[in-house]
Amino acid sequence: MKKSICLILAVCTAAAGALTLTACGKKQTRANEYDILASYDSETRTLSGTVNFTYYNDTDNEIGDLKFNLYGNAFRENAKFSPVSQSYTDSAYYAGKSYGAMSVDSVENCAGWNVGGEDENILTVTLLTPVYPEQNAKITISYKLNLAQVNHRTGVTENTVNLGNFYPVLCAYTSEGFKECPYYSCGDPFLSECSNYKVTLDLPEGYTAATSGKAGKESTSAGRKKCTYTLDNARDFAAVLSDKFKVESCTVGNTEVKYYYYNDANPKTSLTAASQSVEYFNGTFGGYVYPTLSVVQTGFCYGGMEYPALTMISDKLDAEGNIYTIVHENAHQWWYAMVGSDQLNCAWQDEGLAEYSSLMFFETHPDYAFTRTGIVGSATKAYRAYFSVYNQIFGETNTAMNRNLADYESDYEYANISYNKGLILFDMLRQSIGDEKFTSALKDYFEGNIYTIATCENLYASFLKYGDLEGFFASFIDGKIVI
Repeated sequence: MKKSICLILAVCTAAAGALTLTACGKKQTRANEYDILASYDSETRTLSGTVNFTYYNDTDNEIGDLKFNLYGNAFRENAKFSPVSQSYTDSAYYAGKSYGAMSVDSVENCAGWNVGGEDENILTVTLLTPVYPEQNAKITISYKLNLAQVNHRTGVTENTVNLGNFYPVLCAYTSEGFKECPYYSCGDPFLSECSNYKVTLDLPEGYTAATSGKAGKESTSAGRKKCTYTLDNARDFAAVLSDKFKVESCTVGNTEVKYYYYNDANPKTSLTAASQSVEYFNGTFGGYVYPTLSVVQTGFCYGGMEYPALTMISDKLDAEGNIYTIVHENAHQWWYAMVGSDQLNCAWQDEGLAEYSSLMFFETHPDYAFTRTGIVGSATKAYRAYFSVYNQIFGETNTAMNRNLADYESDYEYANISYNKGLILFDMLRQSIGDEKFTSALKDYFEGNIYTIATCENLYASFLKYGDLEGFFASFIDGKIVI
C-alpha cells in the first residue's frame, strides 16, 4: 500500500511478534480453489455471495477445522479495531460516519461453524471428517457484505465500489496453525496463501468491473449482467465497480495492462507509467505471471493499494503523486502478489522493497523527474525528523523493524520504519555490494520464492551469497544502526 506524506513519503499504524510460515521455501503442491458468485445491489449497497471452496491439505498435519478471515466485518459499528485511523477519518468518511458488516448466512457440507475471533473477524468451520495431508475437502459458504460509504479498500466511494477482501478468505497456515488477522488501521493486515479463483459478478447492467482476473463469458438479462473471471496462483482477488469508468489499455509482453479512470486529464500518461513499470520490473526481477493487470482510479483515503493483478490508485492525487503511486503499487505485484511476505510482522519486507523498486524504475526513466538522490534524500530527512521527534516525546526511539502492526504507536512511526527506513536499508545494501550483485540477489529472491510467503531469512539468503552481510541486516532490523 502507498500512504502519502507530502509528495512521495508514506504513512500508517499497527503491531509485534514473529511467525514461522510453513508455506515458506516451498510452493503448494496443489492450490486451494475459490468459486465465487457475488451479486451487487446498488440500492442497498449490499453484496450477496456464495463461495464454493475446495481445501487441499498441503500441510504435514491433520486438519479438522478451517478458519477464514472476515475482513468486511471490520467496518461494522463498535468494532474493536477501527479500519481507519484517526488521522484519515475525515478523508475516508466523505459523507459522515458510515458502517458495514460481513455476515455468514450458512455453511454447507460441514459439521458446524461459528463466527468469533478477537473482533468477530473469524469464521471457523468444523469439517465433517478431518482432512489428512494431500487430501481435500469442499464446503459452501453463503454470506452478505454490507458496504459502508467510505474511501477504503472495501466500501462505496463517491464514484466507485471498492471490493477488496470482499469474501471469506482462508487464513494462512503457520507453525501456530491458521493465522487470524485482526484488521489494524495501519499497514496491510493480510496474510494469504496462493489459490485459484473463478469469480462471477452479477451487476447492474450499467456497471463496469475492473478485476484481478481475466474476463470470460458475459451475459445480460433484465437490466443485469454477469461476467466470469479467472485467476490462478494468487493470494487475493479484488474488484472495483463503477458506472463512470473509461478505459485505456495496452499489451506488455503477455500481459494486458488496463487503466480504469473517470477523472484523469492525462490518462495516456498514467497508462504509460503503468506499462513502462511492468516492462522494467519484468526485465529486472522476473516475469509477471498473470494475464492482466488492472490499474484503477478510485476513491481511497490513502495513496493506493495493491492486490494481485489489480491496484487501486486514489483519485485525490496530483499528477506527480499519481505517477509515483502507480509505479509503487505495480512494484507490489512482485513484492506481495507474486512473492509474498509476513505483512503483519515484517511490513518493511514488501513496503521497503516496493519503494526501492520504484526508485530503481525512476532512476532508469529520468523523464519522470524523480531521482535516486531526491528519493533517498527525502526518506532520510523524514526518518531523521521522526527519530528526533520520538526521542523528544518518549525519551528514546524504537527503530526495530520486525514488529507486529499492533505495536506501532502511529501511522507516522509505521511509515518511517516500513517505507523510509526500508528504502534506506536497500540503498545502503546496494552501495555495499554494487549494482550487479544487488540486482542479481533480487532476481534470486523472486525466482526462489514466487507463490510462497517468504520469510525475512529467505530475503537475507538471497543477498548473503553475494557478501558477508549478516551484521548489516542485524544492525538495521534490530534498530542498532544510526542513520
